[in-house]
Amino acid sequence: MKQVVQNYKSGELAVLDVPEPGCKPGGVLVRTAYSLISTGTEMMKVSEAGMSMLGKARSRPDQVAKVMQSVATNGVPATYRKVMGKLDSYTPLGYSLCGVVEQVGAGIDDVKVGDLVACAGNEHALHAELNWVPKNLYTPVPDGLAPRHAAFGTVGSIAMQGVRQGEPQLGEVALVIGLGLIGQLVVQLLTASGVRVVGVDPDPARCELAERLGAAACGDPESAAVEAAVAELTDRHGVDQVYLAAGGGSNQPVELAARLCRDRGRVVDIGKCRLDLPWNAYYEKELDVRFSRSYGPGRYDPEYELQGRDYPIGYVRWTERRNLACFLDLVARGRVDVEPLVSHIADFDDAVETYRSLKDGDLKAVAVLFRYPEQGDRAEAPAVAVPTVSVKPAPARAAASGPVRLAFVGAGNYATSMLLPHLAGRDGVELSTVVTTTALSGANAQRKFGFAEATTDLDAVLGDKSIDAVFVVTRHSSHADLTRQALLAGKAVFVEKPLALTEEDLAGVLAAVEESGNDRLQVGFNRRFAPLLTEAKERFGARTGPASLRYLVNAGRLQHGSWYLQQGTEGSRFEGEGGHFIDTASWLLESDPVSVYAVAPAGNEDLQVVLRYPDGSTATISYVTTGAPSFPKETLDLVADGKVLRLDDFVRASVYARKRWVSSRLPKARDKGQNAELAAFVKAVRTGGPMPVPLQSLVATTSATLAVQAGLAAGAPVTLARAL
Repeated sequence: MKQVVQNYKSGELAVLDVPEPGCKPGGVLVRTAYSLISTGTEMMKVSEAGMSMLGKARSRPDQVAKVMQSVATNGVPATYRKVMGKLDSYTPLGYSLCGVVEQVGAGIDDVKVGDLVACAGNEHALHAELNWVPKNLYTPVPDGLAPRHAAFGTVGSIAMQGVRQGEPQLGEVALVIGLGLIGQLVVQLLTASGVRVVGVDPDPARCELAERLGAAACGDPESAAVEAAVAELTDRHGVDQVYLAAGGGSNQPVELAARLCRDRGRVVDIGKCRLDLPWNAYYEKELDVRFSRSYGPGRYDPEYELQGRDYPIGYVRWTERRNLACFLDLVARGRVDVEPLVSHIADFDDAVETYRSLKDGDLKAVAVLFRYPEQGDRAEAPAVAVPTVSVKPAPARAAASGPVRLAFVGAGNYATSMLLPHLAGRDGVELSTVVTTTALSGANAQRKFGFAEATTDLDAVLGDKSIDAVFVVTRHSSHADLTRQALLAGKAVFVEKPLALTEEDLAGVLAAVEESGNDRLQVGFNRRFAPLLTEAKERFGARTGPASLRYLVNAGRLQHGSWYLQQGTEGSRFEGEGGHFIDTASWLLESDPVSVYAVAPAGNEDLQVVLRYPDGSTATISYVTTGAPSFPKETLDLVADGKVLRLDDFVRASVYARKRWVSSRLPKARDKGQNAELAAFVKAVRTGGPMPVPLQSLVATTSATLAVQAGLAAGAPVTLARAL
């Protein structure tokens, strides 16, 4: 088998062919799917190996002390031979991985061959194709958790043990110094514990990432903004806890901790940084300095780690293994998100070059994963089933005898700026009721748009037989459930995107369709109704061969505090609005996608999504947040059969064929199709005719949008297959 090793004397890195380990009693043999490079601990070791002998001595004074003791005991020649022999040997790298159990040793009954497990230990979870792992250093991976995410288990346990040492309580404020891999995980764990977090790091990209993952504010250690944020959040008392997750030789972290910590606060050292405690500062505040020992209780105890002797849970609640299982559970339930931390995934065969790129600074990363031959793909099995819509026969729908009576659930910014202005005063439409969670927002909508009634009682609206259709324009997490309720109540439903944030939510909507026989559903995919794009498609004409479509979405950054950033409850930003662009591509290509492949750089929300269609056509959606605000938001090119369709931000369109067509420039107000979409929906409700977009198309677009996240997790294309 192959394994990554390093010669500490010469600094040489290599992928060696070594004998496969045997499967001993008390453990399992694991074939690695993904292993994680710790860009802090491992890269420190790699950097030290490249130093001169004097540099090595300076970086490891603890080892120098052992050498001096050996000289005193054994003499210089013997000590020299011993030290050189140890230095001039290959040592392993790695300590955090996920893999598949290949063989089970005697005494193991909690896993079986083929199970997916996360493994820990700098002697047992190495960057190697096979590892023997003792019982207390592995744990089964929860169902549905991607193997590459489970590979974070060990570093997650290190962060978790540090947080446990800080004993956080609801409502406290914490300072995290160092926003590398461990620091980013500490931020998320504290946020999940109800603690407000201020982060410190000299790297602006890491500060921005931590804010996206839950930190209240982040900044450079020299920035006055950090002290201002601490003062504001703590009423100038200082933070309750400080977590030192930084490395290096500077004493700045411990000095900053003393300055920003409250009286009798707690300082927890997780990383390996200089700890020359300024005595007066720590004494006067009576600061409680604590150390966090790696993954948790059991670490460095051979009886626990090698012999499998667990500590009684009544005396030691959180051991290494229990920390590992707890962290994986949090990731599986979406309370901790490790995907934004993945900067790069490298093939295992490219390990040496990957380490060199990290060491030389060519690859700047928070976390890097090795993917092993076949195992990564085999463990992921990326596929998403697109539900097939099944509707029982329903009574014929008669045309409305009077105006179409509409109810709105939600009256936020999008509803009041993009939908209601097109409906207020429209012939044949009556705005009946607006339902909001707060009375004042309902009263405002009633006054501005002429609703007959404002209420906070949704059940009353759903039970009102005179209401023909319900608009669901609330936060993303509520769309699926409100749609389901309205369908079961027999209403036609217009729901803003997204229809659902999970496959389970989508299945619930379709179950309501099947149960009620009510398929009167439209999702707010308005771009296919944009007059400019509709005309451009007509002028492009039919095609005979496969097409290539490129869609650039210059989405821009969201303001800090936007609820769109609440990924734990509201889904990712792309899950929220990506259906717009997938629906537009599918409409232009006149079919539904059969596969999705998504990639994303670390540190921002930029995405590249490639959709493949049955006839060989492809659509590439570049969804970026890092572009210039002055650049147009949406540009699209469709190429096929020697023709090109070009759309420039719904302001101008052109078709290049035997005859070139260029639209006249539109006024400043871009028409993205909301008015035409609403007209089509109202007409369908009034006449009893079909909905503007077939339900199966809405389902396919929603499934493809959800598959983007699955593709990111898998690092591979996701097949979209019709469920039987």
